[in-house]
Formats: sequence, C-alpha cells, structure tokens
Amino acid sequence: MAGSSGPLDGVRVIEVASVVLGPWACQVLGDLGADVVKVEPPAGDSNRRVGPARSPLMGALFLTCNRNKRSVVLDAKQPRGRDALVRLIARADVLVHNLRPASLARLGLEYRTLAALNPRLIVCGTCGYGARGPYADRPAYDDSIQAASGVAGLAERLGNDPAFVPTILADKTTALAVVGAVTAALYARERTGQGQAIEVPMFETMVAYLMVEHLYGATFDPPAGRAGYTRLLTPQRRPHRTLDGCLAVLPYLDDHWRAFCEVAGRPDLVADPRFATLDARTEHIEQVYAETGRIVATRTTAEWLERLGAAGVPVTAVRSLDDLLDDEHLLATGFWQVLEATSEGRLRMPGLPMRFESTPGTIRRPPPRLGEHSAEVLREVGLSAEEIEALAQDGVTVAGAMEER
Repeated sequence: MAGSSGPLDGVRVIEVASVVLGPWACQVLGDLGADVVKVEPPAGDSNRRVGPARSPLMGALFLTCNRNKRSVVLDAKQPRGRDALVRLIARADVLVHNLRPASLARLGLEYRTLAALNPRLIVCGTCGYGARGPYADRPAYDDSIQAASGVAGLAERLGNDPAFVPTILADKTTALAVVGAVTAALYARERTGQGQAIEVPMFETMVAYLMVEHLYGATFDPPAGRAGYTRLLTPQRRPHRTLDGCLAVLPYLDDHWRAFCEVAGRPDLVADPRFATLDARTEHIEQVYAETGRIVATRTTAEWLERLGAAGVPVTAVRSLDDLLDDEHLLATGFWQVLEATSEGRLRMPGLPMRFESTPGTIRRPPPRLGEHSAEVLREVGLSAEEIEALAQDGVTVAGAMEER
C-alpha cells in the first residue's frame, strides 16, 4: 500500500533564495516530502511581484515556485535577525542559498561556521559561475547564462541571429541539478553521518547539459570534427506544415523511415542511397527534412496522426500553452491539480511528474503569504512569544501575513 509521506519526509530545508532557481529547487524538495522553510527579507522574494495576482505580493510566478513551504520573514542584516536565522539553520538538515561569498562572510554564514554548529548540515550554494574560475564574480541571470553557455548562439548555426530559448532554461535546469545534488548528499550523510558543502553553478551546469549531444566531433582529442550535433543544427529541423496545422514527424530509425515512405506512397525514397540507412540519412539530414516537409504538406493533421500513428512512426501535433490545460493525457493522469489557498482561492498547479509507488510526493501547502509562518517556525526553534513580538515590533520579522505597503 502506498504510504502517506514523500521520500524526503523528516528532512528540513531552509531556503534563503529568491526568483526561480533556488525556490523551484526547494519546491521540488517540498513536493518530495521535505519541510521547507522559506526565509525572506521584509520586502519578500522579488518574484512575489511578478505576474497576475489576486492579492498583494502573490504574483503568478511566485505561486508556481513556492508551494509546500512555510514563509518566515527575517531581516538578517540586523543582529537579532541573523541570530534567529542561525538558529533555524543549526536545526535543519539542508540549507539552499544563492548568496555570494562576500554576503555569506558578512553574515557569518560560511560553511565552516555552520558546520561547527551542525556537522550533519548540508549547505548547497547556487551561483552563476564556479567560485574557482575567473568569472566567479560576474552577475548571472537566465539570459546571460544562455548567452555564456552557448545556448543562445545555437541559432547562429541555423543561419539566424542569436536567440534566447523562450523559457527560463538555465534557472530550471540548474534547479534540477540542485535537487539531485542535495538528495545525493543526503544519501552520503546516511552512510557517513557527515554533511558537506555543495556548489551548483549555472554556467557549468548548462555547458554540461548542452554538450551531451553537441560536443560531437570535439569529443575526441584531437577533434574528429566540429562541435555540434549535425541532425539538430539544420534549419530544416522544425515542425512541418500540414494542410491545416503543424506536426512533429520523426521517421528516425530505419523501420520508421520505411513505414513513413510506405504511408506516403514514396517507395523510391527507401531505395535512394542518401536515405537508405540511418548513417546516410544523418549525412544528408537537410534533404531528409526537406523531403519530409514536402510530403507532410499534402495531407491534414488528422490524416497524418491516424496513418502514421497506426504505422508506428513517431508523430505529434504541435500544441499551444493553452492546449495543455485541457490535454486528455494530462487530465487522465491527474497531472493538473486544483489547490485551495486562503488568500488566492482556487489555484491550478502542475502535479509531480515523477511517481513513487510507496512514498508518493504530495502538494500539502499552498504558496505562503509573506511571513505567514514566522511565529510558528520561530517558536519551533525556541523563541518565546515575547521575543517574537519584540522582533516584529522592531521590524526584524513579520509575524503574520503581510499586506502590500
């Protein structure tokens, strides 16, 4: 029988991060059962102000990155705020932060200091560039990392101007690397009893991600060819127009190609030496895509989906963002979940894409209002009601939901 707790049940994570990378990583950890305490400055995470909102400081982009968390406001620039933060961290299993080394030093939150208080603590720092390299002090945002890592420059190989992928690719990819690193460190701690410091830089993460396929000829030393996976770097690689829409058609393997040509009524293409084998099609990939596009343009989307689907050829209609909200597969699997939030009403949330048979993750908490759990969490680390009230009166914390000022 499936259990009621996620695989990270019992793990407490302190999040001292803003925008998307750190918060989304910690949301995934929360989805997997961790108790995530989001520590925010008095003004709150800047993403609270991004996107449509039904109430102050609860913007759409914040809502999609911060469920399954409790919000605590602490002004760590004030000594009592810093002391309260240290008390939280000292009782935690994991700290995820995006503070620069100078900020950590100024706050007295270097790893060696924290490890002395809690040797089992795992401290995961996210940053733009690894601390040991000459780029370490450069500011980093998703666009700048897409540019630096080569992602934006891929468009030039297609004969276009450099272009950003229209999603926050670097932030979200690095966030998943954070999740993997933290869970690996938790496993290591189970064996050794010791925590450790982790650094997850965006630049290096994205280069590693990109070069899985694009190192290509440069995999060898000396190079056996140019970097860049040929099949992906042709302008012809794109969804193909049908009579009434667009399709992604991939007759990639030999069996797929033969089936596609049979459905299309083009047996001559099977015999063509340029297309007879996978190696040959890779060498002549532009002609493959051009022929595929000309064929697909002769029928409707529905016709191709039916015929190619029956023949086992990979084929998919191009969907819009709005289409996904009513997608029959996502609805059937329960992917979209509706969450009731006190201040926001009903919220649509993506579910957990991974499934654990015995320890499934869950959505247990709506995204928190700013400071909603300050008093609750500070009591858990030993502060009295009087101490919390004094911190609130002095602006060190907000002991309750904060409204826009």
